[in-house]
Amino acid sequence: MNRAQQELMQNATVLTRAGRLQDATIALQRALGSAAFELPGFVAPAAPRFTAPRAEAGVAVRGVDAWRVLDGLVTDVKAKGKVNLADADRHAAADAFTTRTFSHGGRSITYKLFVPGGLGQVLRPLIVMLHGCTQNPDDFAAGTGMNALAVEHGFRVLYPAQAQDINPQRCWTWFKHNHQQRGRGEPALLAALTQSVMSEGAVDQDRVFIAGLSAGGAMATIVAQAYPDIFSAVGVHSGLARGTAKDAMAAMMAMKSGTGPAAAAVQADSIGVPTIVFHGDADTTVHPDHGGHVLAASFAAATVRRLSVQQGASAQGQRYTQEVYADVGGAVVAEYWQLHNAGHAWSGGSRHGSYTDPRGPEASREMLRFFMAHGRPHKN
Repeated sequence: MNRAQQELMQNATVLTRAGRLQDATIALQRALGSAAFELPGFVAPAAPRFTAPRAEAGVAVRGVDAWRVLDGLVTDVKAKGKVNLADADRHAAADAFTTRTFSHGGRSITYKLFVPGGLGQVLRPLIVMLHGCTQNPDDFAAGTGMNALAVEHGFRVLYPAQAQDINPQRCWTWFKHNHQQRGRGEPALLAALTQSVMSEGAVDQDRVFIAGLSAGGAMATIVAQAYPDIFSAVGVHSGLARGTAKDAMAAMMAMKSGTGPAAAAVQADSIGVPTIVFHGDADTTVHPDHGGHVLAASFAAATVRRLSVQQGASAQGQRYTQEVYADVGGAVVAEYWQLHNAGHAWSGGSRHGSYTDPRGPEASREMLRFFMAHGRPHKN
């Protein structure tokens, strides 16, 4: 046990003896939330969803079973980075969901950044969330519930906003050739924005991820494949593969017909990034075939095999098929969740946001699980 861990347990003991069990638990979880990502208990096996956290001895526990709170002591914690232990002796700071503006390459973009209170200077993951057409960051945050997961597990969430003067429906420009490659258009803008947030400090550069819905999902896979040096994995919900269309008319036709990008074009310059895909097989906005196209494009240049196929249903009765794919070394590189009789909506989302299907399974939790299993190995 290192010195930081010893001090951590001592602080927990002091707070417990003072009867401030909830203060101790919340402050320590928020101050050291990223440790949960490094513990064996965090990453569930290929199962439908996480096991719900269980409270011990009346203490409100927010994490997964990596956090074991017994007699007021937090055990099996692996701390990383700087720890502000003074935070353990007071209430954690308030959560912050702020609106900002960023400029790059002659264009400005508005975005929102969610930072759970009390994160301190411990290095934390960052997830970039790209909304769909007609949506905005507040709507997308409410619908996906990603901010609640950020509080629960200790990470930051970045929500870029597409400007209405760029696209009247606020769609990301995934369908134009000048927005489909590194160093140009919206991919360059979004990558620069992400790096700007990373430069503020306390972001684990080995655990930066991107996800999106519909047009946001299409742009997410473009950005991830164009910038694999920034993003360790991508989540695509009801989206389309990079190169599916080169203009707006072709995009509309592809969305209805299910036509995907030419295999040769995908293989020519595709860089494999671990990818998790969700798509409803009754989607009438983006043809269900595009889920398979996104999956294929994610490992077009690699040899993979299907590791497992699992069928199941959420607690609300939503049926799904989950396929897991591994590379030649046995490492999982992709998951494909086909949602049966589901439409164009974020699976397991909240009715407080648009384009959501509360029946589940919970795409946000499953993406988070997948992401945390695909952070780059830490450099010593």
